[in-house]
Amino acid sequence: MDRQQIGKDAEAQAERFLQNKGLTLISRNFRCRCGEIDLIMRDGNELVFIEVRKRQWQQFGGAAESVDFRKQRKLIRTAQYYLQQLPREPFCRFDVIAFEGKAAADEPLWYKDAFRI
Repeated sequence: MDRQQIGKDAEAQAERFLQNKGLTLISRNFRCRCGEIDLIMRDGNELVFIEVRKRQWQQFGGAAESVDFRKQRKLIRTAQYYLQQLPREPFCRFDVIAFEGKAAADEPLWYKDAFRI
């Protein structure tokens, strides 16, 4: 299986996981000139921008650790672009869903409010 398919599968699994936790999907793979956000969901009155990461090997750091400062900055810029399209800015947060290891059935690690603007 190639990297793109592994990523798509992880995003689909993350989406199902979050829907089971009560979040509602708004958008998948939102893209603009600033970057891409894997999932945009609603959690009550909050808009949640979600980065999904899967790492099979820990040798270069885990999945959550791969959302470094550069990636966070890119996600923030993309989210700001998305928010400019809305009539009013809702409360929002950035979450990370991390899959560690090879097993496809593993429950993801959910980092709510993983970083801030």
